[in-house]
Amino acid sequence: MSLIPSIFGGRRSNVFDPFSLDVWDPFEGFPFSSSLANVPSSARETSAFANTRIDWKETPEAHIFKADLPGIKKEEVKVEVEEGGVLQISGERSKEQEEKNDKWHRIERSSGKFLRRFRLPENAKAGEVKASMENGVLTVTVPKMEVKKPEIKTIDISG
Repeated sequence: MSLIPSIFGGRRSNVFDPFSLDVWDPFEGFPFSSSLANVPSSARETSAFANTRIDWKETPEAHIFKADLPGIKKEEVKVEVEEGGVLQISGERSKEQEEKNDKWHRIERSSGKFLRRFRLPENAKAGEVKASMENGVLTVTVPKMEVKKPEIKTIDISG
């Protein structure tokens, strides 16, 4: 039995992935993390960015990133590839409008800015990245360069 999943909150991603630039939040999942009133707003925004879950899979043709972004319009999401092959997905989830007569019982949905960065491998075609959004799921497809197979020349045997 491995201790790594329980220490790191049971995430499916590999914390030792050299391509990931994620920031690990050691307080993620603790009961007091969202109830501290004197926590600065920048720290609260960090929890929103840390909670944006992204899957990364590699197929023979491409690297595919899928992000769950419920309630966010595609106009509120930005997908960029920085020089040096870093994929950046960012955006902002707006807070719900508070009416004067509203009485909130619980607020669990995160709001604020989110930002995730991934270092793309050398075989990624950073100039041909495509992104689409459907039903709150952002899909970013990064095509891979074709791997040239070595040419094999058959030699006729004489004699």
